[in-house]
Amino acid sequence: MALEKGPLLLLALGLGLAGAQKALEEVPVQPDFDAQKVEGRWLTLQLAASHANLVSPADPLRLALHSIQTRDGGDMDFVLFWKGEGVCKEANITIHPTQLQGQYQGSFEGGSLHVRFVSTDYSNLILYVRFEDDEITSLWVLLARRLLEDPKWMGRYLEYVEKFHLQKAAVFNIDGPCPPPQ
Repeated sequence: MALEKGPLLLLALGLGLAGAQKALEEVPVQPDFDAQKVEGRWLTLQLAASHANLVSPADPLRLALHSIQTRDGGDMDFVLFWKGEGVCKEANITIHPTQLQGQYQGSFEGGSLHVRFVSTDYSNLILYVRFEDDEITSLWVLLARRLLEDPKWMGRYLEYVEKFHLQKAAVFNIDGPCPPPQ
């Protein structure tokens, strides 16, 4: 009986992976993207994820994107801060350009990530990040240079949240850097 279910399970797994890949291909990329113009400090206005339990408001550990830095050769660094009770840590995640403009890839402990700069006027930015480890998790972030929500950008972002059936998550901004240990 178990052998009879094997091909069915493989088919279901294959269709699930194909569906995940199709979703990635449906994510747009900013035409004529200029990486130098996204460099600097960004504030998170909205965050949504493919998994509702990804960012819990009750979790004492907070993760925030602080800034984006460009490097020679086209690489970019995302400067992140983890902050919690007695914990403050800075982390840089380096992503590398792919053959397609506005798309980057990188890795982290135990997995890989794919980043697309979906839409930007360089004061507002919609960013898509896909993490792949034991499962696939998608994050959509609305970033801005100032904490003022532009209705046009908010509307555009919410269209993606609806289209990709995302769950809103709690938003945190951390000024950084971490104070030295005492």
